[in-house]
Amino acid sequence: MADRKLDIAFATYDRTQALVDGTVRIDGVDAAFHSARIVPEIFGAMIRGRAYDVSELGWTYYLRTFADGPSPFVAIPVFLNRAFRHSAIYLNRASGIARPEDLTGKRIGELALYGHDAGVMPKGILSDDYGFRPERNRWIVGGIDFPMDPVDFVARPVPAGVEVEYAAKDVDLGEMLDSGEIDALISADIPRCVLEGSPRVGWLFEDYTTVERDYHRRTGIFPIMHTVVVTRDLAEQEPDVVKAVYRGFCAAKDRAIERYVKDMTFNNGTIMLPWMTKLIADDRALLGDDWWPYGVAANRAAVDAVLRYHYEQGLTARRLTLDEVFMAGLLDT
Repeated sequence: MADRKLDIAFATYDRTQALVDGTVRIDGVDAAFHSARIVPEIFGAMIRGRAYDVSELGWTYYLRTFADGPSPFVAIPVFLNRAFRHSAIYLNRASGIARPEDLTGKRIGELALYGHDAGVMPKGILSDDYGFRPERNRWIVGGIDFPMDPVDFVARPVPAGVEVEYAAKDVDLGEMLDSGEIDALISADIPRCVLEGSPRVGWLFEDYTTVERDYHRRTGIFPIMHTVVVTRDLAEQEPDVVKAVYRGFCAAKDRAIERYVKDMTFNNGTIMLPWMTKLIADDRALLGDDWWPYGVAANRAAVDAVLRYHYEQGLTARRLTLDEVFMAGLLDT
């Protein structure tokens, strides 16, 4: 029997490189791999036109496809993009913001969507730990310093009582932050003014690595930004194929981890970053030898946080469950 042809899309990552270069093959699948200039373009192609059989999808993009009933997609517990997000909150130093509680009443920018993946987690964490309430702020949603089309291919709910303005396409929220037109910015991507060291801007949590490591020690959560989805038809009609896809992603990620660990012997000299070996050792001490886990069991707390925050922030009409968002045949992973 010929292998099942599948179109699979994701951004460029070390944890998928073994799939792309053929080092890891998906059993029974003839895979064609696709990417894009920026990852939201993959999301848009999948949601608008079902361009792929299997696709990376940001959590918030995926969860918004439940707006009118069951989603046309089903997630598999592969998490291609995850990041601690205390470091995603930037401020103008003249705004009077010195601590999280000072955000109240401020005008805050947000990248791409009200409730983009790197916005949901910081708002949730700020709410849990500091009593933050988004309805006490004024929000402006837009882009930063690279071309990006408006995200108009998913539902864009705004909870009652929350003031949200959408910036014009040519507006740069990073420039607004630098000039003081906005007091703070929550963004997955670092604005140019921060990267270039403008003295007018900084982070809410300047020592964010210490804060984020403490957050993990307290909660056990390594925040998840993006999962992988398959079409619901594929999951229902060919579950064994989808399970093989899951195993392939796992094998590719394991290859990446093995390479980093093996290369510690040689001081990770293939990577142009000093002290990388020490960083890997520190991360393994905190996060475990599999510091980027796939599967449901190892990620239950992180996924529960995503689902809870989406509901609490008014982005889903109800609190979705793990059973609803993941393929049934992979819930025991």
